[in-house]
Amino acid sequence: MNPVVPLIMAVALFMENMDSTVISTALPAIAADLNVGPITLKLALTTYMVALAIFIPVSGWMADRFGAKRVFRAAILVFLLGSVFCAFSGNLVEFVLSRFLQGMGGAMMTPVGRLVILRTTDRSQLVRAMALLTIPALVGPMAGPPLGGFITTYFTWHWIFLINVPIGIIGYVMSGIFLPVIKDEPPANLDWMGFFLVATAASGIVFGLSVVSLPALPPATGIVTTAIGIAAALWYLHHAKRRENPLLNLKLFRTETFRYAISASIFFRMATGAFPFLMPLMLQLGFGLNPFESGMITFVGAIGALATKFMAPRVYTAFGFRRVLISASLGAAALTVTFVFFEATTPHLIIIAILFVTGLCRSFFFTGVNALGYADIETRQASQATATTSMFQQVSLALGVAFAATILELTGWITGGSLTVQHFHIAFLVVAGISIVSIIPLLRLKPDAGAAVSGHMQPTPTVVQERSEPAE
Repeated sequence: MNPVVPLIMAVALFMENMDSTVISTALPAIAADLNVGPITLKLALTTYMVALAIFIPVSGWMADRFGAKRVFRAAILVFLLGSVFCAFSGNLVEFVLSRFLQGMGGAMMTPVGRLVILRTTDRSQLVRAMALLTIPALVGPMAGPPLGGFITTYFTWHWIFLINVPIGIIGYVMSGIFLPVIKDEPPANLDWMGFFLVATAASGIVFGLSVVSLPALPPATGIVTTAIGIAAALWYLHHAKRRENPLLNLKLFRTETFRYAISASIFFRMATGAFPFLMPLMLQLGFGLNPFESGMITFVGAIGALATKFMAPRVYTAFGFRRVLISASLGAAALTVTFVFFEATTPHLIIIAILFVTGLCRSFFFTGVNALGYADIETRQASQATATTSMFQQVSLALGVAFAATILELTGWITGGSLTVQHFHIAFLVVAGISIVSIIPLLRLKPDAGAAVSGHMQPTPTVVQERSEPAE
């Protein structure tokens, strides 16, 4: 294996994963420059996630049709173009469209990069290569908040996006030199109707819920858009039953472990998606911290998530998926409730400690639910399961942001004043309730569900295998 290949992929994926977290810390500063309210910028977060949800399912087909190397390099250019447009955006519409363009590039970089590794690496060296690819997903969320806060505080937020340019150019040039031309596999016919319906459903529902409470648009705009998204989703259900190879194979939900894992993760990810939107805003708008101080507090959750990677396999082997997932969900919900008691006078060390433990609980949940979802999936269904899982991941995170922002807007409208710490307390309390809902499908799991993967109750314990996924 040429070690340069996974390193090139890792650099590109680091750029993407860091960018997805760095913007949260800079939201108030960006909003001030664009002359909009900070909550309105939820559109920038949700638009990026919707772009991922739309284009990740077709990334494999694109790689087969046009060549993995060509698509990967094109994805870098699209991501860089979106980054430059973000930096030079002068209003909300330009910024949101630029974020969508970034999301298109990011949707192709992650899965196609993984595909390049799979097709260019000997099986004996695959674990080593994939280990390099996990680094961006772990380090990016840690580096994003403090780096974004530092740049926003001591320079301007525009450089958050412009720093991607030299990194991306290096990745583009190096990939042209070192990535081999992969022999393309004949692609299956793409389900274009399914693609259109999924894109309409994801964008319609998320965008509609995001704008329904915006003062700049009449509520009817959001309601109609949401209704169109729901109608497209229902139409896709009918379409998928009639097509032999649908874009998202809904027959996967006949597998209990997959069905319960997706159901639980939808609500848990909604709560998780709300966090990077609410916490930086509360620390800056409510507590008066600058972006750098805010970022130096919020990044510890990613450290907690990293620490879990070393403990999770043994814990799942000892206690099984059902027990650990329920405990992690309850723990995350209980810790989210403690956010209600955060005040400007709360010692930062206490906030940091709670965020660290919260990161542990969330990572335990994601590690387990990702492995559980694939526990009983046949190898030939793996790619379809990955596409379906990725789509639900991004839509759930986007819905979390939209839902949290709507809570803030509604509480602000009811009280008739500007945002206060109490508004954020209400939002976190509701988010904790959403997290608890994820327990309902988990209660239906059998005690030995996924035992072949976790090693729980098995004569010879195996190790739970965590599935790669977009950064949480």
